[in-house]
Amino acid sequence: MTDMEKQVMVQLCAKIITETNFYEADNEVKGLIDWIIASNRIKENNNKIRTLIADYRKLDNKCREGLEEAVVQREVICEERQRLYDEQQEFKH
Repeated sequence: MTDMEKQVMVQLCAKIITETNFYEADNEVKGLIDWIIASNRIKENNNKIRTLIADYRKLDNKCREGLEEAVVQREVICEERQRLYDEQQEFKH
């Protein structure tokens, strides 16, 4: 199943659940929905983190050459990556 098909299935299930009030009525359904949402957020964060790490590595040579701008950009990337890591931990707990 492709990612697009999975997204459509999740959206369809979410619509059915909200219209039938299963979320408040059944704790198992609530737990599954919360897990799906957290799992999706973690997946999105992982993709962002991978992108940030790739950007960080691209700046590595410029930093070695002593370009201050590249050093500042790396610090910004590190701060964003750390924010995403912290957010990941919140999702897991």
